[in-house]
Amino acid sequence: MQSATPTPPVSKAARWTGYVMSALPVLMLLMSAVMKFAKPPTVVEGFARMGFSPSSCNTLGVLEILCTAVYLIPRTSILGAILVTGYFGGAVCAGYRIGDPNAYGPVILGVLAWGGLYMRDPRLRALIPLRR
Repeated sequence: MQSATPTPPVSKAARWTGYVMSALPVLMLLMSAVMKFAKPPTVVEGFARMGFSPSSCNTLGVLEILCTAVYLIPRTSILGAILVTGYFGGAVCAGYRIGDPNAYGPVILGVLAWGGLYMRDPRLRALIPLRR
């Protein structure tokens, strides 16, 4: 069901700001997935330190790529943001559990993912209207 009030169009500047904000988490997720497939020693050691089996690298890499793809498709971008947020939440939890000082880095990426989506998607702006 569509809203009775039309959503105002997103300005070109806001749309491009959204693309730039969204690019960082997307690039980080894709780089992370590639590293999981390549399995360099640092990744295998990191998995062992977190208590994960090195055999789970491929599964998590595929999961990262799927979540990122859903986020990149305009029609499914809100669902993708939810999935990416869940993935980042798992990364925060795993890092916090072992006392990693960078455990909260994925929180910043999640904020950028949602902020970028908010800047470029009028559906999200209609759902969460910020007032001045």
